Amino acid sequence: MTISQLITDQQARESAFPITRERVFLAHAGVAPLPQVAVEAMARFCRESSLDSQENSQTWHQVRAARNTTAQLLHCTPEEIALLGPTSLGLNLVAHGFPWTSGDEVVYYRDDYPANVYPWTSLKKRGVRPVCLRPEYPGVITWDVVEASLTPRTRLVSLASCNFLSGYRIDVDTIGRNLRKRGIYFCLDAIQTLGAFPLSVQYVDFLSADSHKWLLGPCGAGVFYVRETLQDMLCPVLLGSWNVYSPQFVAQDDIKFYEGARRYESGTLNFPGIYGMEASMQFLINLGIERVADRILELRRAFLERVRPLGYRLYLEDYDTRTQCVDDERSGIMALTHPVHDMKEKARNLQAASISVSLRQNRLGFELLRFSPHFYNTEAEFDRVAEILT
Repeated sequence: MTISQLITDQQARESAFPITRERVFLAHAGVAPLPQVAVEAMARFCRESSLDSQENSQTWHQVRAARNTTAQLLHCTPEEIALLGPTSLGLNLVAHGFPWTSGDEVVYYRDDYPANVYPWTSLKKRGVRPVCLRPEYPGVITWDVVEASLTPRTRLVSLASCNFLSGYRIDVDTIGRNLRKRGIYFCLDAIQTLGAFPLSVQYVDFLSADSHKWLLGPCGAGVFYVRETLQDMLCPVLLGSWNVYSPQFVAQDDIKFYEGARRYESGTLNFPGIYGMEASMQFLINLGIERVADRILELRRAFLERVRPLGYRLYLEDYDTRTQCVDDERSGIMALTHPVHDMKEKARNLQAASISVSLRQNRLGFELLRFSPHFYNTEAEFDRVAEILT
């Protein structure tokens, strides 16, 4: 089934996304509802596990499938994929497994989601200097902004592929390519774009993303990418029987890690989550990530056409409308303000009408109503939203 067929056939849409029978869900930048394919995959695991051990040949077949599917999504090899969530786990594995020396610098953005802030600021106790980016517009991090922060002591730059509040998408390839030329490592928090927009790790060294947002997977299931040539450098900081060579579960005197990104998986994997995540990823791949991205941007335009005449403005309204902003920088995240309306009140009104959105605020406490539709949302749903926002 194509995206067009799915969104024009309400029965098919409700079958694929049961949430649409009950609610208008416009909060995929938060925690998304599960599509039916993920529900069925997780139910299958539970049924199989009621008749056998949770860890069996079928389980490991599904784990291999998840690595392969993730590799297809990121354009890398399965051996570079660890099946770990949440996002913060992978970012912490980089922060605390990286071979820092006193005086090294790590570049980050303090108004990214906290999961991509605390791992880097905590390195001060190890003698590493966190360097905070200061873009002109919230979340608008270009190569020029990054370059201005670099010094001879910069070892690593960690960025979000998309800011969770402003919705700005960074140019991953340009930033990564330029960092590699300078011998600086690049870590990416990809949770706000993976599944919604095409993403290649060609110029990325480390990546972490949970599946519960745009990937449409379950909470706690995620992916952690480490470039194969860096796996001996990035030391696993969590040790257990799964990633340390332990024949017949007998602990050895010397620690020897298994090959591949499995070395970052210290113990039992989240099997039911992996089943659900792989099913959702395959669903999106079958639809076509490029087509998913086009549909999300189409919905963005349709949504703003309805709310701007009502006086609502994007958090990045000036940047979005008065500069050379292009679709490659935009996402499905739209955080709105209004000169008169109370955002809390509007959020309550939407919730009462069975419309899910997110109420957020910036560092100054300014409240924003954040909408984040996915490809299966419809323009008719936006008409309902506009009525309530009036």
